[in-house]
Amino acid sequence: MSSGISIIIPTLNEAGYLERTLRNLSILNPLPGEIVVVDGGSSDDTVKIARSAGVDVLISNVPGRSLQMNLGAKAATQDILCFVHADTIVPDDLVAIVEKTLADPTVACGGFISLMRGIEKTRWSFTLNNYLKTYYAPLLFRPHLFFFRGLRVLFGDQVIFCRRKDFWDCDGFDPNLPILEDASLCLKLLEYGRIRLVDRVVESSDRRVAKLGFFKGHAMYFYVGFLWGFGASATYLKKFYDDIR
Repeated sequence: MSSGISIIIPTLNEAGYLERTLRNLSILNPLPGEIVVVDGGSSDDTVKIARSAGVDVLISNVPGRSLQMNLGAKAATQDILCFVHADTIVPDDLVAIVEKTLADPTVACGGFISLMRGIEKTRWSFTLNNYLKTYYAPLLFRPHLFFFRGLRVLFGDQVIFCRRKDFWDCDGFDPNLPILEDASLCLKLLEYGRIRLVDRVVESSDRRVAKLGFFKGHAMYFYVGFLWGFGASATYLKKFYDDIR
């Protein structure tokens, strides 16, 4: 039995992770209504893997996570949109959690606690920061919205979900943002209800912070976060990320 949820996955050279993610999504109970992979021009076997898994595959003429996710949302046929990174593993009851969360009409958008894990270790300090920044980012930079409107700031590796109608009523992801388009979406969706952090965990790859290391990784995340909070342009912030997926 399937549900009214469209899972959208933006990809770019994700052959090393996508097969595992799609296998995980294939055993959800209940199953999503559809899975849409939107590729930004991969040069590896990403598209081949997606097609072999039997999911819908779209090719974006212009790469970029915002553009790709908007393209997937346009093709989606279900009432709820759920955006999953290609290197993220979700709980088996993801669909039920999403449906239960959005059954509350006061909630416009939700996401999960992101556990950052690699082959060798679990990145507990980064996981804690990922959890806390959902609260401290709006508390520091939008305190009135935090206290009176229920703003929480979610990021892509937290598996963001929302109603398709609300997504398009606020024009979806900003195609001009090469980074932090997820945080921007939370601010826009606040017009339709609260942003909720669900008390469940998804697992994301630690590949980026594994390259950066403990101190450089934390310094970069805090620096980028504070610059975003003070209104720095996304074009400037993008230089801190070599590949946004």
